[in-house]
Amino acid sequence: MTNDTALVKRSRYAVAAVFCVHGSVTGSFATRVPWIQEHAGVSAGQLGLALAFPALGAAVMMPLAARVSHRFGTRAALRGLLALWTLALILPSLAPGLLTLCAALFVYGGTSGMADVAMNALGIEVEHRLKKSIMSGLHGMWSTGALLGSAVGTLAAHANVSARLHHAVAAVVLTLIGAVLCHFVLNLHPEEDTEPPARFALPPKSALLIGAVGFCAVFAEGASLDWSAVYLRDILDSSAGVAAGATTGFALTMAIARLTGDAVVDRFGAVRTVRCSGVIAMLGGLLVVIASHPIVAMVGFGLIGIGIAVVVPLAFAAAGHTGANASQAIAGVATITYASGLVAPSIIGGIAQASSLTTSFIVVTALAAGLAIFARVLATRPTTTAAAK
Repeated sequence: MTNDTALVKRSRYAVAAVFCVHGSVTGSFATRVPWIQEHAGVSAGQLGLALAFPALGAAVMMPLAARVSHRFGTRAALRGLLALWTLALILPSLAPGLLTLCAALFVYGGTSGMADVAMNALGIEVEHRLKKSIMSGLHGMWSTGALLGSAVGTLAAHANVSARLHHAVAAVVLTLIGAVLCHFVLNLHPEEDTEPPARFALPPKSALLIGAVGFCAVFAEGASLDWSAVYLRDILDSSAGVAAGATTGFALTMAIARLTGDAVVDRFGAVRTVRCSGVIAMLGGLLVVIASHPIVAMVGFGLIGIGIAVVVPLAFAAAGHTGANASQAIAGVATITYASGLVAPSIIGGIAQASSLTTSFIVVTALAAGLAIFARVLATRPTTTAAAK
């Protein structure tokens, strides 16, 4: 094994662990939202407003990640951006009211988005050098981190540990782990005559098309995560325990499919994989719509999870290979997918209010069919524009 090959393989494991750290922050935050709501003194409606600010912050700040990486190199940029994200975990629990909570969540989302772009860009570079798919597995590690973070958060909540103490300890631990991991990632620098990317720029047209495919997948994800339990309770008259099991099953099938998805992508290619994934997700949506028993609907939600699992990782990979500025293209796709995750729950609720929740999942099924139809835009043409040190 040459030194360069060893360096790339070492970077692969380091980036995978970084994805896990990033996901752990999200899981840690999600489990303590009730505590944060109570101590900020906000109503359910006000909390819903505040929870829109992470996506808003991410959309505003993500384009800056490319400029930071250009200025400092990928290793230093990832180390700094990841530290800002892990430390931002502390902010929401300190908010005494609605305005400060919105501001804290804006920073929380902005730092998350910038770190997200930086680590995905590095993952794509490692994938290109290894000449095999790794992005699905990296996002599977993110899901694993989110599950670990939520498990610790659940234990802390049951032990009546305040979110301020829990998040302060988690932030310090994750920041230290992240700093160590970033020492082992590839250190990429642009060529000396390369112009720095604009602070804010529209993504290329190709990234917009890729983002549209990612939108379909993330819309189905957001709808399933937020509404699967409600669907089983309201439409199929399930118990609270069975209804919650639908959400857990969806999350687990998605994580497992991501962790195992790279082998499928290597075997069949990104386009064929997403076409088949779209068909699987569509069949899952149809099962949900026609289900007359909770088990049928749970199988349907599981199939949706399997079907959409690899789409976002492959969308990021395709974006990263569309041109010279991978970070800018990734930021464009990520902005669209973040927006999808933001609007999906409310659109599903609006359709359910106007018609029925079953009609809402007919829409989800149609979007899943779109994955199969438009999968061809995820064909990648790898490029390398930076040198590792």
